[in-house]
Amino acid sequence: MNNLDKQYQDLLQSILDYGVEKKDRTGTGTKSIFGYTIRHNMRDGFPLLTTKKMAWKTMVTELLWFLRGDTNIKFLVDNNCHIWDGDAFKNFMNTSEGDPDLIWNQEQFINMIKTDDEFAKQWGELGPVYGKQWRSWGEGFKRVPNEKGDKVYHVTTTGIDQIANLINDLKTNPDSRRLMVNAWNVGGLDQMVLPPCHYGFQVYTRGLSFEERYVILKSRTNEDPLKYSRLDNGDYDQHPKEMTTKWMNEENIPTRAISLMWNQRSVDTFLGLPFNIASYGLLLEIIAKAVNMVPDELIGNLGDTHLYLNHIEQAKEQIGRELTDEERYNIWFTNNYETGMERYFDPNNLPDFDDGYYTPTPKRTREPYPLPVLKHMKTDEFYKSLSEDQSLFHHLNPADFMVENYQSHPTIKAPLSN
Repeated sequence: MNNLDKQYQDLLQSILDYGVEKKDRTGTGTKSIFGYTIRHNMRDGFPLLTTKKMAWKTMVTELLWFLRGDTNIKFLVDNNCHIWDGDAFKNFMNTSEGDPDLIWNQEQFINMIKTDDEFAKQWGELGPVYGKQWRSWGEGFKRVPNEKGDKVYHVTTTGIDQIANLINDLKTNPDSRRLMVNAWNVGGLDQMVLPPCHYGFQVYTRGLSFEERYVILKSRTNEDPLKYSRLDNGDYDQHPKEMTTKWMNEENIPTRAISLMWNQRSVDTFLGLPFNIASYGLLLEIIAKAVNMVPDELIGNLGDTHLYLNHIEQAKEQIGRELTDEERYNIWFTNNYETGMERYFDPNNLPDFDDGYYTPTPKRTREPYPLPVLKHMKTDEFYKSLSEDQSLFHHLNPADFMVENYQSHPTIKAPLSN
């Protein structure tokens, strides 16, 4: 069941109905509400919205960039991910006069990042943003002039790897209430091209019941595990549960479920939030794999939750509108009958498609599709190694994650405000 798209559409409608207009840093203006929560059960499918087509590879690339501890857009640009292009170019224009013989624009800037490694090293750097905080919290990181007088970033002291600590704590103390990763480093905000919007996350684990583990074992073996606890005469052994539990342990069936809750101070609801939902869903999947747990709930706590004023019409399109009876008939007919069957229907008296007799048809445009399923291309052995050696994050690539059975409505384009 796809309740996620419905929650997201309800949020868009809430902002349209109750949002107040506010000025903002970009000069675009927003309609904004304060405080909202989205919850998703990962057993219902991977949280990739279906009411518009999502740029899957772009989202995966950015998350892997965070997990590598990288803060330079070179990796993103090389993987055709352009989320941070505008911020990097704006920083470049604010801190360098560039070449006086050139008329600089963003396209030219990104081409230099692609083709000139020295230029990319200096001007692709965004400061101590997410990756630096996740993997090297507290690392000394300041800009000092080089021999040309340009200010470049230099590391002064080592930092704390919050992701490595989180994985270790999940393995040694999974009931801890301190399973947190923070990106809001007050001492480093002035060095970042953009302070973190999603500024921290917390994970929570619980034990799986025998029944929950049994379902996992059954899905992996495609057989009824309890039948193996029967005696030769057909009777059950006195301790079938204990025998099945032993089998579960031998098959390394997870014993715990893990949930993730992220907190976000500022939410670009139309462009940013769908990426944030999918990104933290993928992060939950990766961490769960590394510590052999089952993804459970994904929760987003949203602060200033806004629509930019130039996204209003796009939001209305994604919410959708009611379909007419004729439109619903055409959808139903196209999906169920061959040409010529229309003679059995009176166009002025179309059937009730909600009476249970006819195949259900959408009631609105942008009706959600079923959520897709995530497929990990790396082996369980890789994730087992990753739990011991977090440098293996550098061996994960966007192609290592696939979504199967992803159906969506068309893309809805909207401008990005920097």
